[in-house]
Amino acid sequence: MNGKQPIFPKWVDDVTRLIAILFAGGLLYVVVLTLYATSPRNTAVGYMPEQPIPYSHKLHVNELGLDCRYCHTGVETGAKANIPPTQTCMNCHNTIHNQSPKLEPLFESYRTGKPVEWIRVHDLPDFVFFNHSIHVNKGIGCVSCHGRVDKMEVVYQDQPLNMGWCLECHRNPTPNIRPVDRITDLRPIEEVLGIKTESGIEDACSELAAKYQVNPKVNCSTCHR
Repeated sequence: MNGKQPIFPKWVDDVTRLIAILFAGGLLYVVVLTLYATSPRNTAVGYMPEQPIPYSHKLHVNELGLDCRYCHTGVETGAKANIPPTQTCMNCHNTIHNQSPKLEPLFESYRTGKPVEWIRVHDLPDFVFFNHSIHVNKGIGCVSCHGRVDKMEVVYQDQPLNMGWCLECHRNPTPNIRPVDRITDLRPIEEVLGIKTESGIEDACSELAAKYQVNPKVNCSTCHR
């Protein structure tokens, strides 16, 4: 002991240690968040999990002509598209292929009341807010995010669905606009509009964007609430 008084009071050491802990914890949080947000489950184009029932969108949508909204109710009125309940499937399969071994998990679900354990393909991170109804009612078609589902024997993730991809559309949404009454028409926009020239398509989409008052925000709080 030399009898000298410390330059700084003791609480300064405590605050310094606290700041160091908070900094390390914040850094760890950012690393974990980044790894989760960029994981293949959330961003990998082509993610195609094996489902409990071999459901073919190509058959049901393209060949049988089912509208997306028949199964995915709520897209026009709520945030979620909803995975169809067993009863929706049984509306047809009570009489069609009602003895098929491939559909046994469906029949078991109907008998027991336990839902089929479908695996979500398009699964955004919990820290992302996304509302289907806002996009659908502004003319953003299903195909923009989900691709040509009508050609998929097994559904897979068609787009990366990451922040950069979303911002690209928010900054220039016009190319993804189509008539609201054709929102589930998955064909290319030139076929939907019946216009062949690029300038004609651009003008038509710009008119639709103005009609629907499309003006998406790009601030953080739009998607991170």
